[in-house]
Amino acid sequence: MTRIRWGIVGCGAVTEVKSGPAFSKMPDSSLVAVMRRDGDKARDYASRHGVPRWYDDADALIADPEVDAVYIATPPSSHREHALKAIAAGKPVYLEKPMAMNHRECMDIVEAGRAANVPVFVAYYRRALPRFTTIQRLLRDGAIGTPRLVNVLLHHPFEARYRDPGHLPWTVRPEISGGGIFVDIGCHTLDILDFLLGPIVDARGMSRNQMAAYPAEDSVAMAFAFGSGVLGTGLWNFGADRREDRVEIVGDRGRLVFATFGDGPIRVESDGRVDEVRIANPEHIQQPLIATVVDALLGRGTCPSTGDTAARTSWVMDQVLP
Repeated sequence: MTRIRWGIVGCGAVTEVKSGPAFSKMPDSSLVAVMRRDGDKARDYASRHGVPRWYDDADALIADPEVDAVYIATPPSSHREHALKAIAAGKPVYLEKPMAMNHRECMDIVEAGRAANVPVFVAYYRRALPRFTTIQRLLRDGAIGTPRLVNVLLHHPFEARYRDPGHLPWTVRPEISGGGIFVDIGCHTLDILDFLLGPIVDARGMSRNQMAAYPAEDSVAMAFAFGSGVLGTGLWNFGADRREDRVEIVGDRGRLVFATFGDGPIRVESDGRVDEVRIANPEHIQQPLIATVVDALLGRGTCPSTGDTAARTSWVMDQVLP
């Protein structure tokens, strides 16, 4: 192939700005078809984004001979089903995160892709964002010496949209999402730590539903260890008094402090100095990662977020969820 023609299964909110437009804003890539169960919404999306075709059936999009690769942006409960169908059709898949409902489902996708020689990628897009590749470089260059410890805090106040038990967002319905907000967004932090420090090989912790406002966990405490010997702790709570988003990597000569979300400054403390590095995120935040996917498919590069790396993040979450 000299150009990748993409189809999207599930053209919902995440695809409006974060990802969808990026497929047509890069050389050798275009978005040619979209699908949503509500045909009117699919047609509207196609019209607004200049996409030639729309479907209300995922199987029809996957079978479209002019679709080379499939971006699956549905909730996690249908990731495995759609991914296996795309792989069976010989079409590479780019899956939204988390990769699937649990580690076992992730491995079903990985193993199917490997057996069919069909690539699998996952939208852990922070792996390609300049702010996180800069953090990776700082660590590699010894900015804080040898990393020893990691401390993670992610706290959110309880949001009004979770107050109506009859109309809960799918992100806190475990039968659709695989868990709660920890699974939906906490996975980003766990994955970027895998990218920065290597795989987590041991994880233990507890999860609780403290508020009983929805079926999923709303509080998680975890201890984990990387293969390199670095140790970590994490606290996630979604009924706290304020927002906090802090990742601290402690080394033997200093520490790096940054947020997983947003584009606030990266703080580097070392040898008695404190420096701040500011790097803005791109308009379409998934575009740098999607560019690596296109390069990988065209044989001119590699992508840092694959089914193998994403499955590791799901394995870590499985260690603390019921």
